[in-house]
Amino acid sequence: MPELPEAEVVAQQLRERLIGARLTELWIGRADIVREGLKSASWYRGGSLQSVDRYGKSVALGFQRESEVRYVVAELGMTGLLLFESAQIKHAQHVHARLSFAGGKEAELRYWNPRRFGRLSLLDPEELSRYVSRRFGYDPLKVTREDFMALIKGRRARLKPLLMHQQTIAGIGNIYANEILFRAGLHPNSLASHLRRVKIEQLYEITQAVLQEAIVWGGSSVRDFFAPDGKEGQYKRFHLIYGKEGQPCPNYCGRVIRRFQSERSSFFCPRCQGWKS
Repeated sequence: MPELPEAEVVAQQLRERLIGARLTELWIGRADIVREGLKSASWYRGGSLQSVDRYGKSVALGFQRESEVRYVVAELGMTGLLLFESAQIKHAQHVHARLSFAGGKEAELRYWNPRRFGRLSLLDPEELSRYVSRRFGYDPLKVTREDFMALIKGRRARLKPLLMHQQTIAGIGNIYANEILFRAGLHPNSLASHLRRVKIEQLYEITQAVLQEAIVWGGSSVRDFFAPDGKEGQYKRFHLIYGKEGQPCPNYCGRVIRRFQSERSSFFCPRCQGWKS
């Protein structure tokens, strides 16, 4: 499932190859892939791509025609991908939208989403503002240390579900929550409000470090993620704990990685991630 690093990799590649290109066609293969704004689809033809921004796990493409700006927001969802025409695609019937361009380094961008948990939204600036405020909390790469401290300390919630709650902290999913908590030495079920200040500061630094490292390595292609150019993310080579049930703890503490199921599978070391924090 794409998370923040994967969405950022997508945004980076779109900026590098399509900024300034003119949209010649917006093809929507099925109406139910558009969450809102379908009636405005014809407006986008002839618009110039001026911006690509990431919000949590979603990517927003900003188009301008004369003085007006509108956005195509792509939710990556469980299996959603934005792929250039040059990328090989399995099961082409799951391409539900195509954006054709002139004047860019790529001629086409396709929205591929077999399970359709994600959607496209066609929004004006006010609608985008409402969309973002409704769906996304703090961005973990932009939140200040003090805001992060207040956020964690003020919540009487289990730590892992809190990190994954998109309206609180936007972009962290199961893979990176597991990796962050292991590196921070925190049990997934620790109560956020019980953490000492020094541990919250450590959690803040590790969260940013893990996410930035994952972006540098192109994200994690664990199951379905491919960057727009079709390449797999390589950060899975550096996962310490995710998906490693039964393997020795990478801290060489003598214990093995355990797994328990709550909302999502949690991987942890019972010695390195004790309850005391």
